[in-house]
Amino acid sequence: MRMIKIPILFFLANLFCAVISGQEYLKASDLDKPDFQWPEGKKMALSLTFDDARLSQVDKGIPLLDRYDVKATFYVSISNMIQRLDGWKQAIRNGHDIGNHSLLHPCTINYGWPQEAALENYTLQRMTKELDSASVMINNILGIRPHSFAFPCGQTFVGRGVNLKSYVPLVASMFESGRLWLSEGPNDPVFCDMAQLTGMELDGKSFGQIKSLIESASIKGQWLILAGHEMDEQGRQTSLLETIEAICKYASDPANGIWIDNVHNIAAYIKSKRGHDD
Repeated sequence: MRMIKIPILFFLANLFCAVISGQEYLKASDLDKPDFQWPEGKKMALSLTFDDARLSQVDKGIPLLDRYDVKATFYVSISNMIQRLDGWKQAIRNGHDIGNHSLLHPCTINYGWPQEAALENYTLQRMTKELDSASVMINNILGIRPHSFAFPCGQTFVGRGVNLKSYVPLVASMFESGRLWLSEGPNDPVFCDMAQLTGMELDGKSFGQIKSLIESASIKGQWLILAGHEMDEQGRQTSLLETIEAICKYASDPANGIWIDNVHNIAAYIKSKRGHDD
């Protein structure tokens, strides 16, 4: 049998030690995790969120939510919002959270966005002005200053290459929270970054699919944020009314231990319990 070379033995030994150390670190982290309790003995938190101020949100979605007294967060695009002003003002009176979704909805140029709205051509200074302008317009039109923000297309950068910058710190300085899109899991209320809250897709999903996410989050005591667009019976980028109603019914049953509320209310609670700046 050929002898194993000494350098290979050292490599394998170091790799083994690294794995063991990682396991010990994870165990220590679990032991040191601060105790966190949702209010009134709830097992988890759940937020329904919708982007772009799509007309179906006011026409069909919000009346459905109101029937179950469920408060959601709506990240509005100004051009759509002004087409249903009375509806959005009523939504605020009914306890829904209105969030900032930028002025021009900038995304990567790879999605076919025009040059003037492509994130690759943005700077932090321009993004600052745009987010502030959107908040000012929302305040002037609806009478509220947004606490919440959702990254258009879930993308968090401006610029390109060596000049690329994250605008997450900007969002952290301007808003109570920032929400991502197409995330793969819920939020840990103890450790989550409030400027990068995960948002899992609601569009096109059945209640069975969403119930699985809720049950998993409940076991782990997490905050599940669902994100959608249209609120209708069918269509592209559409959160199905049937699914939304089933979620409202399920979450409203005290036996399921779910705190369903808008992003602002839950974020404020978490921040108060964590007791430090995020």
